[in-house]
Amino acid sequence: MPALPHFSNNPLRTREDLIRAASAIVQPLHNQFSPDKAFIRLASSTGAHFDEGAAQLEGFARPLWVVSALLHSAENDPTHAAAIRALAQPWIDGIATGTDPDHPEYWGTIVDAGQRMVEAEVIACALLFAPNAFFHSQETRVRGNIVAWLRAINGKPMPVNNWRWFRVFTNLALVLVAGVPYEELKPEMERDFVVLDSFYLGSGWSGDGPWLTPEAEAEEERESIRTRRRDKIGCGRQVDYYSGSFAIQFSQLLYVKFAADLDPERAERYRGQAREFGRAFWRYFDRHGQAIPFGRSLTYRFACGAYFSALAVAGLSDMPEPLAAPGEVKGFILRHLRWWAANSQDIFYPDGTMNIGYLYPNMYMAEDYNSPQSIYWSLKSLIVLMLGNTDEFWTSDEAAYPEFSPAAELVKPPTQILCNHPSGNHHFLLSAGQFVAWPMKANQAKYSKFAYSSAFGFSVPTGPLIQQIAPDSTLAISRDGAETWAVKWKCSSVQYTTASVQSSSSDREVETVPVARVEWRPWGDGQVVVETTLIPPTSRWPDWHTRIHRIRLGKPGTLESLHLVEGSFAISRAPRGNERVLPILSDLNEVGDQRIGEAQGIHTNSTSTLVLSHAGASGVVGTARVSSGLNVTTEHEALKPDSNTNLIAQRTLIPVVKHEVFDFEEGNELELVTHIFAASTPLSHETGIEGWLDVPRVNVRVRASADGEEDFILLHD
Repeated sequence: MPALPHFSNNPLRTREDLIRAASAIVQPLHNQFSPDKAFIRLASSTGAHFDEGAAQLEGFARPLWVVSALLHSAENDPTHAAAIRALAQPWIDGIATGTDPDHPEYWGTIVDAGQRMVEAEVIACALLFAPNAFFHSQETRVRGNIVAWLRAINGKPMPVNNWRWFRVFTNLALVLVAGVPYEELKPEMERDFVVLDSFYLGSGWSGDGPWLTPEAEAEEERESIRTRRRDKIGCGRQVDYYSGSFAIQFSQLLYVKFAADLDPERAERYRGQAREFGRAFWRYFDRHGQAIPFGRSLTYRFACGAYFSALAVAGLSDMPEPLAAPGEVKGFILRHLRWWAANSQDIFYPDGTMNIGYLYPNMYMAEDYNSPQSIYWSLKSLIVLMLGNTDEFWTSDEAAYPEFSPAAELVKPPTQILCNHPSGNHHFLLSAGQFVAWPMKANQAKYSKFAYSSAFGFSVPTGPLIQQIAPDSTLAISRDGAETWAVKWKCSSVQYTTASVQSSSSDREVETVPVARVEWRPWGDGQVVVETTLIPPTSRWPDWHTRIHRIRLGKPGTLESLHLVEGSFAISRAPRGNERVLPILSDLNEVGDQRIGEAQGIHTNSTSTLVLSHAGASGVVGTARVSSGLNVTTEHEALKPDSNTNLIAQRTLIPVVKHEVFDFEEGNELELVTHIFAASTPLSHETGIEGWLDVPRVNVRVRASADGEEDFILLHD
């Protein structure tokens, strides 16, 4: 697919650059408007769960994130005012048509929990960003229609998640732009704030909906036993980009921008939460601007960086490092946009419109609510264009990416450890305790894998076989002879401890790193219970992380065999030059003195598998420790999953370790220790195969503590 001129080849360093990029993305949509401009329908015809009218309203509404931001700045920007007005005119016309109940292109009335509620927020924000263009300049009848259409959102059931912000902003626009009395709408807004503020988890983070407590988890278990069913939609533990850039933090910052005088106490609270959130959120982005893909709605692509744009627009002061100065915030948003521009060769159709997917068109990773037009939520990141030429954001020099300190940071609200060791070559996170309990495509892959990487992405399943499950950063378990598989999903609350590194020259402990531990059951009957411990990279082994799985097995007779497959990161298997496949390496000496990223091939022996390609290196070393009586075999291989399972590379290999367990006895336990090696290109530090050959070892000991006995994890040579 072709790159998009003026976006893909854009340096994206100045306001002028971003205006060209925004225009390049928006201009192709002019050819997709309905005759009277109320709808946009892209050429692709995939469907979402909601009606086609709502899908085409998405097409009209979502580009307004940047269209209205441009109009906001155009009032004080005579250089671009005429071009911006021409670019925006179809939307100015379309809002009059779409809200007219007597017009054939009427958007339709907002109904209970309907998709039009989502788009109402974008319409409302367009009014807040550019009230003259979208509201005050319209005829009296049109203004009345806009108010009536927006007011229909009130008094209706709505999902208990980030959607409540859509109604808050709808009512905020009615108050601040349309002049509806605040006291009339305040009760509805306060009811939504009660729900939204209940999602708060601490340290600036909010869940995207209620967080499953241990008490509620126990009640769900009792209900499952009583009904003998485990398919009831319940509460999960979900913290993703909706908690930051897609919705909640983004919305809180815009609320600070527009409602500080109306609601000063809440605005000040949200300022404090934004400051706390920023302390960790920047770590989800690597030095090239690439975000770690995690969670749902990743087809929104560069909306992952929208928090930084909202931060700039809100003008917060007293932010923590490395977001304390406008140039620092500028660096994060512009690096992110530049990464997407440099990797945009497959995200646009030939007509210039954007496709569903991540780095290439991909319906496997899409959500049930993704229409062809949904993807323009990505334009949230461009609201920074509200800021004029003389704003300090644009006049400041762009700051460089900061050094990670510490190299591995535990962020408790999302139960994740952010990993970007200064001596290493890989930016990723370890994730222990998240899951979504409602139907969503590939929800275990999007929330419940052990690790997520900015360089290697993650894989989603295409079917039930192990090659289709694509078990990167996952432990897949079968108890029916490898016919069907279960992976980590619902789990216990996470426990945190530490691991220590011991010097090779003495018994002295030289480093301590955070560790996360969680318990999960592949099947609800509890015949197999897994306790997983995740250990991040250390200064001694900066390109390795370790997973320990303690597995308790059920009563004899209930299990005939157990098959386990655990994967490292999925890595591109595309070879360089005219070769069709990566070569098989019988000996790693065949690599010679080539660096990682230069060498290519697959090396497998009885104790490990390593894949080398232009993307870097991914490898696994797995062992099994068993109680007496168990018969366990272990082997390694480079698994070839279905194409298009991975978000970043269309064709991948996954280094995996495979265990088969037979001859069960009462009280059997199995301990798997899996060491994962990964280095991504471009390398931060030149390195060869020597890093792969230096495998850490881990011992888990029991020692006394103030609360009794606890595990003591020791990494050593």
